[in-house]
Amino acid sequence: MLRTLARTLAAVSAVALLAACSGTSDAGSDAGDAQEAIRIGVVGASEDHWTVFTEAAAAEGIEVELVNFTDYTQPNPALSQGQLDLNQFQHLQYLAQYNVGTDDDLTPIGATAVYPLGLYSKKHTSIEDIPEGSEVAIPNDPTNQARALLVLQDAGLVKLKNGGSSVSIPADVIADESTVTVTPVDAAQTAVALNSVAASIINNDFVADAGLSPADALYQDKADSPGARPYINIWVARAEDKDNATYLKLVELYQGAEVQEALLAASGGTAVIASQGGSELQGYLTDIQKAVAAQG
Repeated sequence: MLRTLARTLAAVSAVALLAACSGTSDAGSDAGDAQEAIRIGVVGASEDHWTVFTEAAAAEGIEVELVNFTDYTQPNPALSQGQLDLNQFQHLQYLAQYNVGTDDDLTPIGATAVYPLGLYSKKHTSIEDIPEGSEVAIPNDPTNQARALLVLQDAGLVKLKNGGSSVSIPADVIADESTVTVTPVDAAQTAVALNSVAASIINNDFVADAGLSPADALYQDKADSPGARPYINIWVARAEDKDNATYLKLVELYQGAEVQEALLAASGGTAVIASQGGSELQGYLTDIQKAVAAQG
């Protein structure tokens, strides 16, 4: 998912209509009436965990209507314009860049999961085995590039200026305090690069392309580490709806055991469940948005 988010992020501010979206319903109709179904914008509505979730909601007397999107630039404008009640497809970093880029105030109301980003190698079996001066490939799109640098810093392979952030770039690597050099490549090429570099940071989307599984990672970011906070996936509402009791009940149901079990299965066991509430997430978002705005 992150691969596609980063690739489409630059188009967010230009998106205003939903003519191109596919879904379980017409995304252009009004939403929010208490007597109508709660309209939730998602990506991958056919995944099993959504069926478990909608059944759990129905058991509580809440009708849910999933609106499926294949273009990641559309669910946020749809929510802002009132065509959705909620969306659930993005992480905090993506929301921060959307809010800053469009001067919006969409608000996280609950966490779902973090999908760890891993360091892989075909030549070495541990971080300690990677020789000093080795080359490590990282994705070159802004979102994944910064996260990859944070993973390498957490692994002790690089040192970043000012401790690093979710907007770090390769120029922030402090060479004389790092043991490896980094080479940005297209995210799809990080798996291929394993044949010529010591190690690569590879998105989950491409791990299988390298003949690997997530269990093969030499290192991956931890869901509870500060560096992973921008990548917590979230439920999002309009700011005025952040305390809506029905919406918060839906978050609670999603965080229930049956849905979580189905979510883990859908991720192939890679998801790390997150349970932060809206207030904590908003604090993280505020900090991330400041970093994004400062970057210009």
